[in-house]
Amino acid sequence: MVIENLGEIEAVAFDIDGTLYEQWRIHIAAIFHYLSHGIFFLHYGLTRHEMHGLKPLDDFNRVQAEKMALRMHCSYEKACKKLDDIVYTGLKKYFVNMPCIKNVPETFKKFKEAGLKIALLSDFPPEQKGEIWGVKPYCDVILGTEALGALKPDSHSFLKMAELLDVAPEKILYVGNSFKYDVKGSKNAGMKCAYLLPPLKRLFNRKCKLADISFSDYRQLQDIVLK
Repeated sequence: MVIENLGEIEAVAFDIDGTLYEQWRIHIAAIFHYLSHGIFFLHYGLTRHEMHGLKPLDDFNRVQAEKMALRMHCSYEKACKKLDDIVYTGLKKYFVNMPCIKNVPETFKKFKEAGLKIALLSDFPPEQKGEIWGVKPYCDVILGTEALGALKPDSHSFLKMAELLDVAPEKILYVGNSFKYDVKGSKNAGMKCAYLLPPLKRLFNRKCKLADISFSDYRQLQDIVLK
C-alpha cells in the first residue's frame, strides 16, 4: 500500500499502553492499588527509568529484579515476587473492564482487510491485557519488549518485530502515544511513525514534527492510511 508522503507501507504496528486505551483510566481504576504500594512504585519507577537506558539484555527480568532488590534492600526472590504480585499479576485485574479508545477494533479490522500486516509492541507483557479488546485475531505478531531484552526507545525490539513480520523497517508504520519512547524509538529503527496526540496537543492541534503522522482519533488515522 502506498500512502501519500509516506511511500509504501506493508505493516502497521501499535503500542498498547496509552495508545489502545487512555492512560489516565488505569491510574483512576487502580488508584488505591498504587497508593497502598506507594514506596514500591517509587522504587519501580526509578528502576524502569534506568532500564529504559540499558542496551539489550539476555535476561531482562533478572536484571530488573536485581536492581529492585538493591533499591528495596530485600532478597532477589522477594523482589521477583513483589514485581509479579504488584505489577504483572497485580495490575491485570484492572484491565478486565477497561474500555479501549473509540474505534480501535474497527481500525485493526479495516487495516487487516486492506492487506496490511499488524503487530503489537509494548513495554509491558501484552498478555497482561487479556484479549486486548478483541484485536488479537487481527495481529500477525504480538511482542513485549521485556521478553526481547530492551525497552523502548532502543531500536532492538522494533527491529526484532520487523524481522518477525518479515517486513523492512521502512515499510512499517508504528503507532504510539509517547514521543520519547514510541516516536523516537520507531524513527531510530528506520520506521514511519504515527503519533496519537495527547489531549492538550489535540486541543490546540499541535503536531509532532518528528512523527510522519499526528492524529487525534482513530477515524482520522484510518482516513490518512486508507485514502
